[in-house]
Amino acid sequence: MSLTDDYYLPPLRTAHIFPSARTASEEGLVAYGGDLNPNRILKAYREGIFPWYSEGDPILWWSPNPRLLLFPQDFKVNKSFRRVLRNRGFEIKFDHAFEEVISHCAKVPRVGQEGTWLTEEMKEAYMELHNMGFAHSIETYLDGELVGGLYGIAMGGGFFGESMFSLTSNASRVSLCALSSICVEKSYDFIDCQVPTPHMINWGAKLVERDDFLDLLEATLNKKTDFGSWRSWSWSYKEI
Repeated sequence: MSLTDDYYLPPLRTAHIFPSARTASEEGLVAYGGDLNPNRILKAYREGIFPWYSEGDPILWWSPNPRLLLFPQDFKVNKSFRRVLRNRGFEIKFDHAFEEVISHCAKVPRVGQEGTWLTEEMKEAYMELHNMGFAHSIETYLDGELVGGLYGIAMGGGFFGESMFSLTSNASRVSLCALSSICVEKSYDFIDCQVPTPHMINWGAKLVERDDFLDLLEATLNKKTDFGSWRSWSWSYKEI
């Protein structure tokens, strides 16, 4: 991630106002600066923008083209993964360990990545969004221990995924499977995966042109948000 000299990139001021994501570069850098006030973050998501930066950099705000989306009904469950669901004994919970999930996402090493973009400031901001009822965690447990999970923000009929982790094979995939199934049940339109990764594409996610994503976003924000705690939600692999 870097600032670019190819076009004018406006700094953000006090007001929670962003340039249009439709006019951003293909790379997707929309603006820099501002702060991680939860209301600014929510405003960004409503406009198809998300924060992503490294420790020591200014806060960078992105809306890449294309965008990676997982339409919940498209999540792939092949025979081998179905055996994992049936035989490994994983258990899924919602919003029982949000802080642990985000901490694991910050610490788990990733191939080709040094350090973490999940700074303490970012963690605190998403914890506040969780307390406000917008950010949620989907957790995978094995023998009572948290072994995988993901977190993101729910608004309207969209779930905006931020990060996932896995301490044992398939654990994060099980969390995503549970989220996809719940999203089908509750008529969510998409799970935003932000940028392409091979495993997400293998699991059914698709690249969508940014303008098409922004059109979908406008429509989905008209739906009612599942606001508040999801702790009472439950899911079993038998439901897929």
